[in-house]
Amino acid sequence: MKISTRGRYAVRVMLDLALHNTGEYIKVKDIARRQDISEKYLEQIISILNKAGFVHSVRGAQGGYQIADDPKKYTIGMVLRLTEGSLSPVACLDTTPNQCERCDTCETLEVWKRLSDAINNVVDDVTIQDLVDRHNATISYDYII
Repeated sequence: MKISTRGRYAVRVMLDLALHNTGEYIKVKDIARRQDISEKYLEQIISILNKAGFVHSVRGAQGGYQIADDPKKYTIGMVLRLTEGSLSPVACLDTTPNQCERCDTCETLEVWKRLSDAINNVVDDVTIQDLVDRHNATISYDYII
């Protein structure tokens, strides 16, 4: 499984909005510049985040985007599932109950379940706030040196 640029960029956008959350709305061009993402592509990603209620938007000269809620409330898994869809390593794990005609005799199914559980445990355990804290710790450490 590979996470697409859309998924990776969506996480970066959420982090950027959390890091620059001053109460002011943030312009797409500023996010695009800081994250080195084209404005056109960024607008597509923000549209997905906006429709899901992860970000708020305001149009106009003073408009832009803000993270909609506390960064602690958004996990990496939430953002990736929104942009990527399923994070399952195999299609047969996308349905419950498993619809694969071989699931009762599949010797590899347990491996795919364990891999899926591991992926979900990691991405669901890390929040946008965790990334903010990591960023801030890195900045503080760099400043000390």
